[in-house]
Amino acid sequence: MNVWDSPSDWIRFWIFEYNASLPFNLLTNQTLHSIAINKPRAIDGLGKNKKSRLDGSTFGCLVFREKRVTNMIGRKYASLFCQQWPFFLFFTVIFFTVFVLYGILTIPTTTMAPHKLCMIPGPIEFHEDVLAAMGTPATSHVDPNFIPVFGESIEMVRKVVLSEKAQPFIVSGSGTLGWDMMVNLIEAGDEVLVINTGYFGDHFAECLEVYGAKITHLRAPVGGRPSADEIKQAVAGKKYKMVTVTHVDTSTGVLSDIKSVAEIVKANSPETLVVVDGVCSVGSEEIRFDEWNLDVVITGSQKGLGVPPGLSIVIASPHAIETFKSRKTPVPSYYSNWNKWIPIMQAYESRKPAYFATPAVQLIYALHSSLKRITSQPMEATFAKHQQVASNFRKTVQDLGFKLLAHTEEGAANGMTAIWLPEGITIPQVVPSLATKGVQIAGGLHKDCAPKYIRIGHMGISVMEDERGHIQKVIDSFKQTFTELGYLKA
Repeated sequence: MNVWDSPSDWIRFWIFEYNASLPFNLLTNQTLHSIAINKPRAIDGLGKNKKSRLDGSTFGCLVFREKRVTNMIGRKYASLFCQQWPFFLFFTVIFFTVFVLYGILTIPTTTMAPHKLCMIPGPIEFHEDVLAAMGTPATSHVDPNFIPVFGESIEMVRKVVLSEKAQPFIVSGSGTLGWDMMVNLIEAGDEVLVINTGYFGDHFAECLEVYGAKITHLRAPVGGRPSADEIKQAVAGKKYKMVTVTHVDTSTGVLSDIKSVAEIVKANSPETLVVVDGVCSVGSEEIRFDEWNLDVVITGSQKGLGVPPGLSIVIASPHAIETFKSRKTPVPSYYSNWNKWIPIMQAYESRKPAYFATPAVQLIYALHSSLKRITSQPMEATFAKHQQVASNFRKTVQDLGFKLLAHTEEGAANGMTAIWLPEGITIPQVVPSLATKGVQIAGGLHKDCAPKYIRIGHMGISVMEDERGHIQKVIDSFKQTFTELGYLKA
């Protein structure tokens, strides 16, 4: 920029150089040429004052071949604008106001596009901040910016299950990988009691059998759970290395009393490991890891934690870690081996980089975002809100005349509900109808009765953020569908 001596030189800068940078030009090329042609006398004498002449760069996009014409226009309109500066100032203020408002209104946002609500028992709806975190640029897993994110995520996992001393593992994989990680605690020939409330109890047992465990099932009818007396009798009759219990079996919506299970098992055999499948409970059901003397809780990222699928999360007690370290045979697994993963988790929690297998960087950013939101309030508030919303939802469904798979209110999950279909109504009639109304639910899963019931999830932001209206939309769509099918009266 040139240095000018007079106010008119500054005005000339505003007219030409600044005007050229605007999205629309205050003065067009045609206008400037027309002035030069119709006012030829003004050209006389131009160029005599070399200091006041504006060069081509000052004019920006208004480039003229004749410097004399250019200079003439500058002098002519500098004088004009010195006389009409209030008018010019007014339009300058208007321009800046419009420019600022336009900038604010066009700032990219993370508002979610309209879509079909995912109200199955997981994956659940994801917060906009979580989706934004998934969109972070490619980042090294040993980047100084990522290391504390991973470390803080490990620490916040402890907070979610109310533990101060457990060792969390956050590993790329589905929740099922958590089952596989029990290979660190099981050796061939070990006795395992599976407290079975549905599909996932069956398959957890199947996984453990692969590693040589001898399985004993303690089953209940569909929708029920073994009683405390039945569990006491089972653990008294045999010495078990491990007792597993599915906190919420997603196939039935049954909630197990893991506090009672742990008390019974530990009273009978303190060294027996209590392993909780919490894939459909962590983040939505009350879990007091230390207080209830649990040894392992297994979960995944896509349910109560509100993160896209892809992270397997396991929390192990000091007793579980000692059991692992004192095993008599090598761990018959490479990727699941805690000898590989414990140093990695400890390093990141100490804010140091480490490497065994590349972590899912973007998923961990997303997990960090979700955990920050979850732990921003006491976990008791999260537990209470899920219980309240689930109770109200179950009551609404029952008041409409529907029956639940869960036999009792205390045995019903707070993150999902399984509902028997009325006689003559089928899943292919219900699920697609709800989908056309913008709500995705799930059909049955239990092998004995899968075609006869539906499952609806209510976890995470759909529960914690009333203003989204997710639960009400599910209820309204549910009523409309069954009215159309003739079960409910219009």
